[in-house]
Amino acid sequence: MRALLVDPTAPGRLRLGEAPEPEPAPHQALVRTTATSLNFGEIKHVLAEAPAGAVLGWDAAGVVERAAADGSGPAAGTPVVTLSGDGAWAELRAVDTDLIGTVPEGADLGAISTVPVAGASALRALRRLGPVLGSRVLVTGATGGTGRYAVQLARRAGAYVVASTGDPRAHGDSLRALGAHEVVTGPEDLTEPVHGVIDLVGGRQLVEGYARLAEHGTLVSVGRAEHEPDVFPPGAFLGAPTGHDRALVSFYLMRCTGLGADLTLLAGLVASGELDARIAWRGPWDRAADAIDLLLGRRLHGKAVLDLS
Repeated sequence: MRALLVDPTAPGRLRLGEAPEPEPAPHQALVRTTATSLNFGEIKHVLAEAPAGAVLGWDAAGVVERAAADGSGPAAGTPVVTLSGDGAWAELRAVDTDLIGTVPEGADLGAISTVPVAGASALRALRRLGPVLGSRVLVTGATGGTGRYAVQLARRAGAYVVASTGDPRAHGDSLRALGAHEVVTGPEDLTEPVHGVIDLVGGRQLVEGYARLAEHGTLVSVGRAEHEPDVFPPGAFLGAPTGHDRALVSFYLMRCTGLGADLTLLAGLVASGELDARIAWRGPWDRAADAIDLLLGRRLHGKAVLDLS
């Protein structure tokens, strides 16, 4: 099968080549990939360290080629969205059936391919905050793929959404169109405390976001766009006098259960137009190096999608 293979000598460290077809385990379906979306973390860290010849990739959408032998998961011919630790950048991938979501017929599988890491991370973070109807929720790093999904999902859940971005003048209108009530440069610009923070930046913004939590508030640390240290001042975690009952939590998406149902839900919302995938770049997979350059240069605000042709 054709695949994007790690090649340290190639532009973007990837080249199109041939790889062995995967052999699915009994609980896995064989999926023919139509489109894959790229994530900053897999480009910045996983691709940079992967051995030559590896087939990487977390997010993909396509059609079930062969159903799982144990009878679980969707039937052959079903359009699906898939999540796994590798294998998305190839024509075929074997995927655990509990990491597969079904997709409405006729949906744009390129848009659907943006769902797995970005959409599911945003959904799980919002659930970790608990009911947010009428609450103030801050999303840091709101112009990225996960951030844009988080803004939309928080607004759908009834929150008053504050979106944080390094350039509110450039991105304010698009974030408000997604559902943000306010757009700020960072947590330091908040005029009053928030009940929840979905932090996608880390470092100073994580520290400042935690400091601006209201009583009973929770900060969910999801991503690290910046790699500066998280340096909390002395007394940051004292309960008295203003820090009563605040929490800082994190999670690892691949350890979460029930992701197949989440992927199905999110795919349906994207297919119906109720969620905007916000694709910032889209092209054939032989142009992967172009997308990687833009991602690493922080010049994309949204998702990059590769169509397999």
